[in-house]
Amino acid sequence: MANLPEMTKHRGFPSGMPGTGIQFTIRRANPKGVTPIKALPRRGRPGMAEHRIDAAFVHALWHHFGPEPFERGNLDAARLNLLFGREVMAADKDFDPLSYEARLQINEKVARQSFPEAFEDVFEA
Repeated sequence: MANLPEMTKHRGFPSGMPGTGIQFTIRRANPKGVTPIKALPRRGRPGMAEHRIDAAFVHALWHHFGPEPFERGNLDAARLNLLFGREVMAADKDFDPLSYEARLQINEKVARQSFPEAFEDVFEA
């Protein structure tokens, strides 16, 4: 097996959205290289399945990390990319989009506007 880069595994973080097959975390580092973090357009609008999945991911991020910076680690790049540059921001000036050690932070003001339901104590999946 290839020598994979170190990657923090966020213990206790939900692995995905129940009943959808959508993952929130990855099991191991990508042997082909780290998937870059970059802002991608979002298609989900309130009431749509995609919006619920993004809201569930924001809920998990908020209830796991709160307002503090957190390491990218094993968080799924595809999910992060749909929030990046809006609800989730680079936490450091020297942010490396190709590093599992890159630090991110929830932009609470934007996230609360986009996904107010994500900040409730309980999120109904």
